[in-house]
Amino acid sequence: MTKVIILAGGLGTRLAEETGSKPKPMVEIGGRPMLWHIMQIYSTHGFNDFLLACGYKSEVIKQYFANYSLQFNDLEVDLKTGGVKTLNSKVPDWRVTMVDTGMNSMTGGRIKRMEKWIGGETFMATYGDGVANVNIRGLLEFHQGHGKLATVTAVRPPARFGGLAIEDGQVKKFMEKPQVGEGWINGGFFVFEPQVMDYIEGDDTILERAPLETLAEDGQLQAYLHDDFWQPMDTLREKDLLEDLWKKGEAPWKIWG
Repeated sequence: MTKVIILAGGLGTRLAEETGSKPKPMVEIGGRPMLWHIMQIYSTHGFNDFLLACGYKSEVIKQYFANYSLQFNDLEVDLKTGGVKTLNSKVPDWRVTMVDTGMNSMTGGRIKRMEKWIGGETFMATYGDGVANVNIRGLLEFHQGHGKLATVTAVRPPARFGGLAIEDGQVKKFMEKPQVGEGWINGGFFVFEPQVMDYIEGDDTILERAPLETLAEDGQLQAYLHDDFWQPMDTLREKDLLEDLWKKGEAPWKIWG
């Protein structure tokens, strides 16, 4: 089964009110961490093997998943023997591997540190602070069909983001600064071949710079166009937007039952 790396080690400085005691992916929307929402998106499409690239306050993530069964299952406890029996299990069928990838590692560095966990196979990766109603299985099939080393999901976002120059579905140039052109930008939800690790030097490597830029120059970066809902959670305003959509029952990323 294709593994999914989720970058879960960021500080989330623009969400300081929320991230003083927890990493950014653990900020809650609808009473559940953003990380949980992202994992549900993948799981709904049948991908349940997760590798969490942890860093800042990694213990919060580890405690959450280590105690998941206690939090969300009904339990029967035999006080005399100390035995605990799970009743009416409600936990998802996920395998969650949590790896400390360093306090100050950049996005590329965190992915590079997960290399030994990938096992030389095609893998997926995304950020721990954005949701979308991306067809994950369709994304993987698109990647497998073009034969290149990398696929990025291109989305139409606010103008403050950088952009992708695309010709016939292939990413020709990866640009950090906003562009006027087509208005497509990096929305995460990547698919990578293991050779992509060779484009990443180490902890200080920012994925969105040299690795993706070089892959684009080499003709090895394709764009999966997602012209539908995508929303990051970089600010309190964006967190409130997602929370409001969830409360109203209008969350487009909620594709599970």
